[in-house]
Amino acid sequence: MSSIRLVGVGVGPGDPELVTVKGVNALRAAEVVVVPVMDTGERGRAEATVLHYVEPEKVVRVVFALNERSDRARREAAWDAAGERVAELLKERGSVAFATIGDPNVYSTFTYLAQTIAELVPGVAVETVPGITAMQDLAARSGAVLTEGTEPLTLVPVTAGSAVLKEALDGPGTVVAYKFGRQAAEVAEALRETGRIGDAVWGSALGLPEESIRPAAELDGAALPYLSTLIAPARRDGGRGGKL
Repeated sequence: MSSIRLVGVGVGPGDPELVTVKGVNALRAAEVVVVPVMDTGERGRAEATVLHYVEPEKVVRVVFALNERSDRARREAAWDAAGERVAELLKERGSVAFATIGDPNVYSTFTYLAQTIAELVPGVAVETVPGITAMQDLAARSGAVLTEGTEPLTLVPVTAGSAVLKEALDGPGTVVAYKFGRQAAEVAEALRETGRIGDAVWGSALGLPEESIRPAAELDGAALPYLSTLIAPARRDGGRGGKL
């Protein structure tokens, strides 16, 4: 077993109480905990959560162009630089935990980091610790049931375009949308066109003081926070197991 370990730890959507026991143990067991920060430098959600469980001296901030969605070359250069920094830490300290909001295997920066590290540090052992996702937290806080019976569940990043979302909404089951703050107006329009706005719920900053959870029908088309989550529950005919 490799003595050099990189562990991606999902720290949930923002509420520090939603980090798993296994996640806390992984953060504390690592020699260093890396947290991603934007190049603007403000404390991110992952860092704020980690500091509830780990002393600040153990936390290393590494810049990722997390807010860069138009310049791919710049974004990839930032990832490469971040990968090199984490590779240095691994070689120096042996074990590094990387904290990511949500789950490290669901639209996470960790995926790219792990690929880079595997090339830079031969023999590194890469592991992940699952985290609670924003859709699970929003479902719990809003009372929206994600799936029942044989219903499918579709997760769509609206950064892929509103047409992809509309196609999902035209289909069966529950649809969850991530990362749609800038395209809030298009999301609301897609919900109305497919007749699914009535039961849909929107949330952002879940578990934080600025948390907002509202029926999607109240969205006025204004831009929303980038990390916004939408749940459009499956069309259900009521009865037992229907929307409460």
